Amino acid sequence: MGPHPAVAAIRLAVRRALHDILTDHSRHSRTTGGRAFGHAGARLVRPVGDIPEQTPNERTPSPLVLVACSGGADSMALASALAFEAPKLGVRAGGITVDHGLQPGSGLRAEEVVLRLRDLGLDPVESITVTVGRDGGPEAAARDARYAALDAALERHGGTAILLGHTRDDQAETVLLGLARGSGIRSLSGMAAVSGAGGRYRRPFLQLDRQTARKACMVQALPVWDDPHNADPAYTRSRLRHEGLPALEKALGKGVVEALARTAQLSRDDADALDTWASQAEASVRDAAGLLECAKLYALPPAVRRRILRRAAIEAGAPAGSLFARHIEEVDRLITGWRGQGAINLPGKVVAQRQGGRLVIRQG
Repeated sequence: MGPHPAVAAIRLAVRRALHDILTDHSRHSRTTGGRAFGHAGARLVRPVGDIPEQTPNERTPSPLVLVACSGGADSMALASALAFEAPKLGVRAGGITVDHGLQPGSGLRAEEVVLRLRDLGLDPVESITVTVGRDGGPEAAARDARYAALDAALERHGGTAILLGHTRDDQAETVLLGLARGSGIRSLSGMAAVSGAGGRYRRPFLQLDRQTARKACMVQALPVWDDPHNADPAYTRSRLRHEGLPALEKALGKGVVEALARTAQLSRDDADALDTWASQAEASVRDAAGLLECAKLYALPPAVRRRILRRAAIEAGAPAGSLFARHIEEVDRLITGWRGQGAINLPGKVVAQRQGGRLVIRQG
């Protein structure tokens, strides 16, 4: 008799992710002389003509895959599936838990998660305490601190990838949050299955619902911790989870979560295509000195033109996280609604202004 359907589902999702990681790892190894990563995860790059042939006795180093685990049902299910699948594929598996220090007893809970991960057979396992700032609000600040800690852990352990336990429900919430911000199609594309520098972050559960992960923990008798912040109405995502999505399902019927997740994938495909178009078009709208020509920008479709403007602003020093659609719309009006208006001030002390048919974006 096979495993429970929920357990089978999470294991299959992780197995597919590990296969993809192994494929990428092998490809990097072939192009770096048999080693994908060196000290602290740094990639070793040789000149293309100096890549030696691997002999039958040479083996690609076994990659290390870490799971980011809070102790909640989603990440505990992910950790259990990684511990089961990794040895069968020759992958080393470890775990990281991040203590944000935002709740009483958080350090003790982090120690408990470490013990649970070790009981699953993961090694190395580490708890990392971070200091959460205030920039962007509590949720964004906690997320920034967490990802910084995970990045550092991956480099420190010489790992290849980190698995994250985001589910289809999380994806649906992310799409709705992006829609509320009015930030465009990229926000509607939600979370990518593969993201981060070098594709280091993998999200195997984006096609699975939250209930499947919880059921998998229950049938495996895995203890889980329910973060009280996830039910705290002070947090936007919590209100959306417990009030917004149920209201949508009541009004529109079941299937809202699946539809939103499908919207994320379709939006991501469209956004990727537009990004590629903008990247290819950018050289054609610059003059010999590298300045953007307003007439040529005007001839482009708005979605392509605004991507070029956004990229130019970021290159000039505007922080990507602080650069919103309204900023780019103001800059766009220097091209499409030119009436002699003055310079536009952007985040990061960047200024955009029109000068003699050219758009100049620079530090103010």
